[in-house]
Amino acid sequence: MKTLSLTRLDFVLVCVLFLWTSHTTRAQEEATNRDSPPNIVFFLVDDLGWSDIGCYGSEFYDTPNVDRLAEQGVRFTQAYAVCHVCSPTRASLMTGKYPARLQLTDWIPGRKDHEFQRLLEPDNLLKLPQEEQTVAEVLKAHGYRTGIFGKWHLGDGDSSPRAHGFDVRVTDWDGCCPRGGYHAPFKMDGIAYEGGDYLTDRLTDEALKFIERKTEQPFFLYLSHFAVHDPIQGRKDLVEKYRKKLAAMNPAGESSFILEGNPDDDNPLRASQLDKLIQKPSHQGHKVLPQRTVKIKQHPDNIQFAAMVEAMDESLGRVLEKLDGLGLSDNTIVVFYSDNGGMSAGNWGNPKRVVSEDAIDLAYATSNLPLRGAKGWLYEGGVRVPLIVRWPGQGRRGAICQEPVTSTDFFPTFLEMSGLPAQPEQHVDGLSFAAAVEGSDFKRDAAIYWHFPHYSNHGMQSPCGAIRQGDYKLIEYFENNTVQLFNLKADPGEQNDLAKQQEEKVAELIAMLHIWRKEVGASMPRPR
Repeated sequence: MKTLSLTRLDFVLVCVLFLWTSHTTRAQEEATNRDSPPNIVFFLVDDLGWSDIGCYGSEFYDTPNVDRLAEQGVRFTQAYAVCHVCSPTRASLMTGKYPARLQLTDWIPGRKDHEFQRLLEPDNLLKLPQEEQTVAEVLKAHGYRTGIFGKWHLGDGDSSPRAHGFDVRVTDWDGCCPRGGYHAPFKMDGIAYEGGDYLTDRLTDEALKFIERKTEQPFFLYLSHFAVHDPIQGRKDLVEKYRKKLAAMNPAGESSFILEGNPDDDNPLRASQLDKLIQKPSHQGHKVLPQRTVKIKQHPDNIQFAAMVEAMDESLGRVLEKLDGLGLSDNTIVVFYSDNGGMSAGNWGNPKRVVSEDAIDLAYATSNLPLRGAKGWLYEGGVRVPLIVRWPGQGRRGAICQEPVTSTDFFPTFLEMSGLPAQPEQHVDGLSFAAAVEGSDFKRDAAIYWHFPHYSNHGMQSPCGAIRQGDYKLIEYFENNTVQLFNLKADPGEQNDLAKQQEEKVAELIAMLHIWRKEVGASMPRPR
């Protein structure tokens, strides 16, 4: 038998041919990707505060993957949620409509009326209306494969994810938080587990399987983590990491908590009075406090919560790595967002709850400083949230956008980025910010509105509404019709109330807010 042998020249020619073929194939694949509709990964975190991320200022929580995403995309510094609790925000990002227009203005199922209230709760829908068309339904109708992994919290039956455009759903649970906690067993149908599993990791496992199912269809992945919502339960290895990190840090040397009062009381407490009250025996401990005052956490030093944040960051890193490994990154839009601000105040939905000193880390998650307030407030700490968008081939890299955007804006933005026609009758309250990601001219002239005609579990403040127009933000409370006015450019921490100094601006914004409430048919609380 004759033996074939390659000369050195033959070998070089074969190598050149192989490299040329590989390069041509990759070039063809990249061209195909550019011509195909983009995949969309919407990575939603629950209760993540604006300053809980390294690129937003955190020095305690380690978030290298989110920080890396910001280097590859656009980081929004004035992004908002339309509500300071979860269900209304989630309804708005799915429909492009304000919660007030949907009549879904509180978390589902909401809280009961309590004796301290001067106003009674208005009616609130307990599910997303079946007739609403979600962004998932529109994407599916245009050939997208759709999947939700994690939290829905907008109803079951004809309001379930499968009824609203999702092909795949994990888990079959519609609560606000994981039924069995973050450590297996999870006690939720639709998700398998083994002993020692951590929920954030398991949801990521399932999301990666969804990405791996290669088809000719583009996909819309809604990875909607329960984390970092309470129960505050970190993964054990990361808890130990932060236990050591905290021990090596210098103590802050400042108070762990401050008091917030109710600005709508008959005689609202001044900051100097609140500073004195917190020292008195009447305001010690962690419970419902006199004079409708609430304690707000001032330092991000909760090691359980820190571990939850880093596990979430690892989840994002795994998703990005999977996209890279499958050659999908160049044609996949990635959006990172939170549904409301961080939980810096305890949950007092049960007014009889008392938190012991050794359980403080189970009740208070984080600090929202330099922003005021927390989840449950219409101050910036309750509604300003992190937002990062990576749009390969179209969007800027390492850029910052300071224009305000809000959760109703995702619907039209996703359609524009996907090259699909707008649905203005559906996303009537949304404004596409695709131009802001591209670096084109983007200026928000339209006001942003909030409407929360309820008493929240996390604050004792009156039901209220708010408007932001330009640099100004006005909050109107519904018990005594008190107003507060802030210039957010000069005072992002909302410490200087300008209502008495700028009465014309107050009148202008109040008029706009009242017209808007009438236009959307906003429900109001009733006198007791």
